[in-house]
Amino acid sequence: MDQSERSNAVSKSAGMREVCARVLEAARQTRASVGALQYRIGDTLEHFRFAVALHVGRLLYGNIGGGNRLDFTCIGPAVNLTARLERIAARLNREVVSSAAFARLCEDNWADLGEFPIAGFSTAERIYGLAEETPPSTMAGRLAR
Repeated sequence: MDQSERSNAVSKSAGMREVCARVLEAARQTRASVGALQYRIGDTLEHFRFAVALHVGRLLYGNIGGGNRLDFTCIGPAVNLTARLERIAARLNREVVSSAAFARLCEDNWADLGEFPIAGFSTAERIYGLAEETPPSTMAGRLAR
């Protein structure tokens, strides 16, 4: 790799870090906004729940289908991993989780949530959550079972 290629690689890496930092900030803002939403069921005031998974990787995107149905979508291993991380986030009662790849690029105050087997992948994935996010204690009892 010559000097120009090294410079481009460093610049691309810095650009990725900036994008990841912006995505993380958007996730935090969304978390706060959704947390402020409430709805009533009888006499009980409930809060909306959501989960978002953050990951970086290659994907394919475009219009898929034909005839009478055409959908814009993204496909690929990175998309599959992100979808599975989102399910794990919901299981852990976490709102924001990240893959190890995202956490490496976006250095922040991450809490290591452990390593989890991922359906369709040959290796487990280490998952991180926002350190400031503490799941309700009622969920901890369900996870321990």
